[in-house]
Amino acid sequence: MGEQDLSSLVSVFEDFFTNIYKEKINDVLASYPTIRSLNVDFQDLDKFDTAVGEQLISEPEVVTEAAEEAIQNLKLTLPPGVGDFKPHIRFYNAPNAETMIEKLSSKKLNELVCFKGIVTKRTDVMHKVKKAHYTCQACGEQYDVIVSRNFKPPRMCVSCKKLALVPNEEKSEFTDMQKAEVQDLLEKVSGGAPAAKMEIWIEDDLVNNITPGENIQITGIMRIKPTQSIRQKNELIFNRYVEAIHLESLKRDFEEITLTKEDIQRIKEMSKQSDITERIFASIAPAIYGYSEVKKALALQLFGGTKGKMMKGDALVRDDIHLLLIGDPGIAKTRFLNSAVSLAPKSMYVSGKSVSGVGLTASAEKDELGDGGWTLKAGALVLASGGVGAIDEFDKIDDDDRASLHEVMESQTVSIAKAGIVAKFKAKTAIIAAANPKHGRFNQTKNLADQFDIPPSLLSRFDLLFPILDVLDEEKDLNLAEHILSSHIEAAKGIFSDEDENVMDKEVLRKYIAYARRYIHPILSDSAKDCIKEFYLDLRRRGKSSGSVPITPRYLEGLVRLAEAHAKMRLSETVELADAQVSVGLLDYVLKKILTDQETGRFDVDIITTGKSRSQVQKIETILDIIKEKTREQEAVPKQEVLDEAEAAGLDPGTAKRILTELMRKGEVYEKEPGWVALVGNK
Repeated sequence: MGEQDLSSLVSVFEDFFTNIYKEKINDVLASYPTIRSLNVDFQDLDKFDTAVGEQLISEPEVVTEAAEEAIQNLKLTLPPGVGDFKPHIRFYNAPNAETMIEKLSSKKLNELVCFKGIVTKRTDVMHKVKKAHYTCQACGEQYDVIVSRNFKPPRMCVSCKKLALVPNEEKSEFTDMQKAEVQDLLEKVSGGAPAAKMEIWIEDDLVNNITPGENIQITGIMRIKPTQSIRQKNELIFNRYVEAIHLESLKRDFEEITLTKEDIQRIKEMSKQSDITERIFASIAPAIYGYSEVKKALALQLFGGTKGKMMKGDALVRDDIHLLLIGDPGIAKTRFLNSAVSLAPKSMYVSGKSVSGVGLTASAEKDELGDGGWTLKAGALVLASGGVGAIDEFDKIDDDDRASLHEVMESQTVSIAKAGIVAKFKAKTAIIAAANPKHGRFNQTKNLADQFDIPPSLLSRFDLLFPILDVLDEEKDLNLAEHILSSHIEAAKGIFSDEDENVMDKEVLRKYIAYARRYIHPILSDSAKDCIKEFYLDLRRRGKSSGSVPITPRYLEGLVRLAEAHAKMRLSETVELADAQVSVGLLDYVLKKILTDQETGRFDVDIITTGKSRSQVQKIETILDIIKEKTREQEAVPKQEVLDEAEAAGLDPGTAKRILTELMRKGEVYEKEPGWVALVGNK
């Protein structure tokens, strides 16, 4: 590249910066050296001078050098003591951003490339020499050498011609550097093919700007480096990497969605419509027929409760709503999960047996890019922080792996102590999970909660549990069949009828939710507070007579979250009575479905909190008391005598026998000799 060509490029950039980018340069100038980069949109440069835009693709180093020289020629002044104004020029929005990593061939070497990928790992920050300082041991001469890309350390002193040069690290200048690895976005990889990977080298102010699991768009220069393998005898084979010029995060949570003035104006006008909440409910999973309560709960989950509430003693109150759908197979549970994932801009979907506890939270891995130490890798729920985490086939996850969810669901953090690393991740994720009943399908004659193969301690952390039963109803079946068949015909033709004008456009709904989550922080009104309080007290009263606990304070907090979410839908800063009635109505619907003891017909929250209804617990206690009483004077008691006593106490013989067998299986009672039973640990 000739000196003449570079000077003409510099003058083009001087015009470009003076006429088009003056305001942006002033912004960088005001924040320098905190912000050390000027981001230049490729499209702006291409409109200004197409030839320079084309040259940037083929010779990015030359054009970047000219742009950085041009900005110094503008002689912009900084406050005293800050130093010279030498910002990096970072080009972005280059063409062909949809190119996949696997398609980047050797023809692109030393050219500007742009692609999207997901960060799989990154190293710690390293420090690279920018200006090396050398001292001659023979004659004392000192040199400063700028370190370029293909730098080879000098060995001979220019003055005395002796091989006596030694580097001096203390007087050298360094810049921060980091390596990362990205792979093709999983949704783009064709079935069966492994995702292609690319190493990225990041320098200076781009360091620590990306995290593993993040989707990013990379603009950079493709380079080659010799293979590191010791066995590799052929020196003519090279690995590739990309020297990053610009990095941009693609996945944003609701709070990061950009809203224009026009968007905000339209959102405020929409909120004044009397049927706005009904329209939002109708826009959740519109392809699914019926299940209005589930859709209502999904909508409330996306809006969430009031953010940032702190109790006395700095106890943060969770504002995310967790939902669990348990239902018969084939009734659209996965569709509900997918609709929540598609609406939340930041979301993760995982399923059943393919999930491990560390995959959901965080794992420790060997760091192959860096110095071979250990590094932490974020799991699905940490990556979805600020959005929605969908877990399908929840009942298929191993108990040990499910145990890792307790902290995530209540404290919304992930604490890790592995491989000598102690850390805490933020996981502010709203969880929606779907599971099948224990025996594949619900038995409607038994307590529904007995049929959940999920630990009670985890169940109680969900704000709402929806049992979705496949009930035989001819009229409903007819309407459902009609809806599904006509949907298939429309989908095949590619024509969709506009029968439901209430359904909002997905992008509009997403912006509406983003605005509500960002700016609306509702507070309970007295009428809403009284409504929730009365419902809570009424349920507590119902349990007093039966001796069971019908509702706990954890559900009370859930009611408040649901009411706040409904107020957010109307963009109201106050939770009104109507909002409280919606949240009470939803919880009441769920309680009637799940927590009604089939034997007594009463509400009984013990079914969820302990896994057994109060009536069952009483029967178990009766049998244990009989054995305890009978073994006061002797070590064991005949099994038949226990069953006879239980029948005299009003227990059904079959039930008493089943409970005794269950107690023996669990190890609370043991058979001392055939036909004689005793309590474990009873002296």
